Amino acid sequence: MKRIFPLTLAVALGMGALVGSSAYGDSTTTTTLGVATSTTLPTTTTSLKHGPVAPLTGLPDPLGVTKHRAALTVKIDNTPEAMPQYGIEDADVVYEEIVEGGITRLAAIFNSQLPTQVGPVRSVRRTDREIVFPIRGIFAYSGGAEYAVRSIMTAPVKLFNEANSGAAMYRDAARYAPHNLFANATLLMEMDPHPQAPRPLFTYALPSAKTPGPQVKSFVVGFANGFATSYVWNTKTKSWDRSIYDEPDVSANGVQISPKNVIVMTVNYVGGVGVLDSYAEMIGSGPVEVFSGGTLERGTWSRQNLRQATVYKSSSGSIIKLKPGQTWIELLDVSDHVSVTLAN
Repeated sequence: MKRIFPLTLAVALGMGALVGSSAYGDSTTTTTLGVATSTTLPTTTTSLKHGPVAPLTGLPDPLGVTKHRAALTVKIDNTPEAMPQYGIEDADVVYEEIVEGGITRLAAIFNSQLPTQVGPVRSVRRTDREIVFPIRGIFAYSGGAEYAVRSIMTAPVKLFNEANSGAAMYRDAARYAPHNLFANATLLMEMDPHPQAPRPLFTYALPSAKTPGPQVKSFVVGFANGFATSYVWNTKTKSWDRSIYDEPDVSANGVQISPKNVIVMTVNYVGGVGVLDSYAEMIGSGPVEVFSGGTLERGTWSRQNLRQATVYKSSSGSIIKLKPGQTWIELLDVSDHVSVTLAN
């Protein structure tokens, strides 16, 4: 395969002007967060006797496949026009962020599984630098405004978009632009000649361990402007069935999106919620609500610098442990809230 290197800024900006524009806007609110004091870093806590585990899910990886792969982050459209999306069910971690106009967009991180169709792929935002810095690897996007491209170029990631990814990105004639660009995660991963495995983002408990906190039936993450998402505890799959736009969130492959863990981080959007050039302030500390194992554990998130992963601690100061599996992180603005319905 021909080796293709990251795009120069000039070409990347050109791509942003071509396919990175959106008819929607974004807003954001600003509050200064305190500096984190914890130096405890996430780790996979499954016992060594169970063999290797995937760093971003905590699930068994008996062949050690994830040790030889980088993290691949793909920016994904999350508007009604983008539905149904491809590949979300195969992501290890998914961040949901607010962009201009108050709409939400996804940053899906792949390492354990590499689907051949992911998307629709959309443009980069400033929050993405905060997300990918600790995991490095590859970042795939459709383009972006100058300020956003300059921001992601400071992160330790290899950048690929439609202009320099060859067959790894393609247009689907059955959909209309800009909601028709897709990525092949397998081909994108092959473009990294010297992959470095990502470090863990979370601390995991054994699958059989009970999670603390009250039992939860459902909860709503209150993104504004019609982008609120809801999760219902599925007692059979032991995961959180996700809905958006008042409908079950089902992938294009017919799979119900149902992560094992949902982390709601309350953050400031510097510059204002949904405002152009705003971003989620992910350095410092703030409230967190962790939904795992059918329960809710409230606490605090903290992060000292860009290179460190976020640490999640309970109100008692102990590290919050997740169930192995897919995790969604909701970057909710301080002006919004989570509505929780407890189980009877």
